[in-house]
Amino acid sequence: MITLEVRGTTKPTPAFMVVTLGGPQLDHLTPTGFDQTVRLFFPREGQQELWMPTASSEAWMAQVLLQPKSRRPWVRNYTVRRVRPELGEVDIEFALHGDTPASAWARRARPGDRAGIFDMGVTYLPPDHAEWQLLVGEESALPAILAILEHAPDSLAAEVFLEVPEEADFRTDFTAPEGVRVHWLARGGTDMPPGAAALEAVRSAPLRPGPFYTWAAGESGLATGVRRHLVRDRGVPKRDIAFFGYWRNGRSAPG
Repeated sequence: MITLEVRGTTKPTPAFMVVTLGGPQLDHLTPTGFDQTVRLFFPREGQQELWMPTASSEAWMAQVLLQPKSRRPWVRNYTVRRVRPELGEVDIEFALHGDTPASAWARRARPGDRAGIFDMGVTYLPPDHAEWQLLVGEESALPAILAILEHAPDSLAAEVFLEVPEEADFRTDFTAPEGVRVHWLARGGTDMPPGAAALEAVRSAPLRPGPFYTWAAGESGLATGVRRHLVRDRGVPKRDIAFFGYWRNGRSAPG
């Protein structure tokens, strides 16, 4: 368990907020790049202090649940956007969705506020035989995909489909290998559910030849829809597809 404090916040586009955390305990985090996931612990509104579990394994969950709600922190999964070990800083990027606990905390975060992280590792594990990659996500998966691109080798060839709420959320603040093509999609004023535009774009896209690895994440219908399409309609082996439903539209919002 690593306890940190907020060092600052930035808002790269209307739908996103980056919270920078730092502190000496960050020395205990081993940066692994790509979609490095952490459990993020942050206080509920009105709590004056952040309570953190002491267990170093999954036993922390029982410790959290045993706490009264007045003391229990919120816990959510987030991808590390960037790590700057030389400064003792890590960036966690939030897709802002209404008044969800994480979005509300990110908006009100101020320097000195406390938060904690617990490393969960990575899920992006491309096989050696893949000649290129297909990366797909909506805004909740954007931090992971941008982190993957920034850590990828220069030889990476990829088609990337990224859906965001508005064109104002299209990003330029990242680097990617020359063989990567990023297809930005905006829902705009439409009533399309999150992930629908990205799924349709993948279904209609002329994909590159050769064996490829797919990493799809975000809204559950998008992740499972991409996998179903690739297996049924394109004959892609299931073993070459990694898919992760971060949340389900109609039941909850990310954060």
